[in-house]
Amino acid sequence: MRFFLGVDVGGTKTHALVADENGTALGFVQAGPGNWEAVGYDGLTQTLKEVTTRALAEAGLRIEQIAGAGMGLAGYDWPSQKQAHLDAIHPLGLLCPLQIVNDAVLGILAGSEEGWGISVVSGTGCNCRGLSRDHRREGRVVGGAGHWSGEAAGGFDILARAMRAVTFEWSKRGPATALSSAFLAHTGAKDLDDLIEGAYVGRYGFDPAMIMLVFEVARRGDPQALEVMRWAGRELGGMAVGVIRQLEIQAEAFDVVLIGSIFDGHPLIAEALGETVQKEAPAARLTRLTVPPVVGGVLLGMEAANVDFRGKRIHLIESTNRLLSKKEQV
Repeated sequence: MRFFLGVDVGGTKTHALVADENGTALGFVQAGPGNWEAVGYDGLTQTLKEVTTRALAEAGLRIEQIAGAGMGLAGYDWPSQKQAHLDAIHPLGLLCPLQIVNDAVLGILAGSEEGWGISVVSGTGCNCRGLSRDHRREGRVVGGAGHWSGEAAGGFDILARAMRAVTFEWSKRGPATALSSAFLAHTGAKDLDDLIEGAYVGRYGFDPAMIMLVFEVARRGDPQALEVMRWAGRELGGMAVGVIRQLEIQAEAFDVVLIGSIFDGHPLIAEALGETVQKEAPAARLTRLTVPPVVGGVLLGMEAANVDFRGKRIHLIESTNRLLSKKEQV
């Protein structure tokens, strides 16, 4: 029996999953952040050691028994960074084939029925990656760069766009919006003059709770908040269109995997994203990622070891969900 390791390294948490060659999950653990931009490469090594040691112990295995490993690494954004990441992984003592990718790619493997396509990520920030059918080509945006690269449809970007609507009401450049009263109540500002001045001089700051407030106002049907939702979807869809063009898959049927908490905020975001994508690629299918992306790490590890993983994906997802359910009951 062969065994495989998947690791999903993020900016806030890191997951490791061990499974056998049939796709049966044997060990799943979580540790802290591992993105080198936050913790350095030494910190990445320490996080990797922790999650792999604990996941292997849970599975009752030694690291020498791993036949293939796949890792999605937040912060691994450019080919020039590959060797530094491999050097950080080396102290683990893996003796097997290893494949590393940007963490956004794992969502494609975990969420797409055919194991290729596009991932669109929107949480605090946003990202988009693509993988060709033969896995030989990747498409991408800059990833996490924000406004200067035209990739601004994460949570705080949505909040900024909502605040723009409030500012437009104040300056008479746009219509009144229920976002204004919601932000006044949240910040404790006296009136719009106080809110706008306070935001400008730093008296009032913006926090994650206000992002949720934007979604709440949109759910109540405020036209300006709804337009913010459509705007976010169009922005994210535009990123996907660029990646689709890079891979030249406009005429093909493929999955666009939606990843991140923003897609839970309001259905108009996915709707506008889908409309934007399908103008370019009519056969594209939207699918919401409902399993931990680290599942894609195990599949990547199987691929690194030249194991055909496509027939094992569903069982791996089901067995991982069972394992996580057992952990929640303990």
